[in-house]
Amino acid sequence: MIDIQYDKKRVFVETYGCQMNVYDTELVRSILLKAGYSFVAKEQEADIALLNTCAIREHAHQKVYNRIHEIRRCHQGKSVVIGVLGCMATNLRTDLLENRRLNIDFIAGPDSYKRLPELIAQCVNDEKQWTGDKRRKAYDVRLSEFETYADVYPERPGGVNAWLAVMRGCNNFCTFCVVPYTRGRERSRAPENVVAEVRRLGQEGFKQVTLLGQNVNSYYYQGHDFADLIEEVSRVETIERIRFTSPHPKDFPEKLLNVIARHPKICKHIHLPVQSGSNRILERMGRTYTREDFLELVAKIQRIIPGVALSTDVIVGFCAETDADFEDTLSLMREVEFDSAFTFKYSQRKGTIASRQYKDDVFEAIKTERIVSLNALQKEISLKKNRAYISHCHEILIENKGNKHSPDILYGRTDDNKLVTLASGNHGLGEFVKVRIVDVSANVLKGVAI
Repeated sequence: MIDIQYDKKRVFVETYGCQMNVYDTELVRSILLKAGYSFVAKEQEADIALLNTCAIREHAHQKVYNRIHEIRRCHQGKSVVIGVLGCMATNLRTDLLENRRLNIDFIAGPDSYKRLPELIAQCVNDEKQWTGDKRRKAYDVRLSEFETYADVYPERPGGVNAWLAVMRGCNNFCTFCVVPYTRGRERSRAPENVVAEVRRLGQEGFKQVTLLGQNVNSYYYQGHDFADLIEEVSRVETIERIRFTSPHPKDFPEKLLNVIARHPKICKHIHLPVQSGSNRILERMGRTYTREDFLELVAKIQRIIPGVALSTDVIVGFCAETDADFEDTLSLMREVEFDSAFTFKYSQRKGTIASRQYKDDVFEAIKTERIVSLNALQKEISLKKNRAYISHCHEILIENKGNKHSPDILYGRTDDNKLVTLASGNHGLGEFVKVRIVDVSANVLKGVAI
């Protein structure tokens, strides 16, 4: 590794996208702190600015491009090293390296974070970077079949919940998704390594751990599946709650459902991405299940885990989606009655199967119209589900405090992941509080301490 002679090591990092990116930023912080760097909260104070990026939607790309220009402007001509990390670095490496308007210094993919000190040093110290008037960019976007960062303990900011990646990559190749190309194939950490990190988190005061993976319930390591892993994690005495995301409907055997049902620490909330209610669209998406398969799974989950809360992901306007296909999605939403849903307009991504095989032929105005209708329906369903909580008592874990506009408000979650507001009183972060629900909206419950 290059010996860094650069004495300006103040780093600003900004994270975009999913919880896995949040976790990856914590890995990056750990790696750079060990290499002698420090972190600052404002980009104006930084010598090095890192943007940990997402490649899921077009809007995310444009936001990062704009942010790069903002960081250059705020330094008013002074030198700053800018690096783009994560999925966007892998997916758009050529565009990023050759775009003179962006003028970034280096890129690093999700499997290359251990090389960050070397890449930064190369930007600063390597005189051979200059060929004529053109600067040679530093980069490493190689995908690994083995890297899990199991030997790096993340530098977390503290709090109540800790993210913990138990596996990386994805083998599903849904036609709309870029993740297999930006994060590589699936590989899992040893269960004893995961349990050791969970135990350490409990000793540091974390009350809850959320197990992460691009397809978390496909976890498999030398005969241990995800049901085995989450059961072992639930035995760690110092952790009070366990959640997991994001799963795939194909990986919910009864063994896993039975483990969730019988262990009180494992929260009774399952995120179950359906993406579409139309069999024709599900087939074009490469989702490997039908509408009927999905509804059968929902019925099985609700039978084995009574009272479970379900959330989902839905994409509207996928290639060739008709009004009839969209109506199939609406009817499925009415039938299942998810507690909440994350909804997205389809955005074609470079390198995906859909970008090679299908035309993004649903007009933007139609996508907008459909997502508005879907959101209106889900709001109606969520409000109906939440009203059933009024006058009932639940235990919440306090996770956040209010902001400057409402400093006396605390935010907690029920076991089944309902967000609850509570007047602060004598309660604090990390405390379990029994509350009675007195009012609700589609998104939030209001509680009073018992």
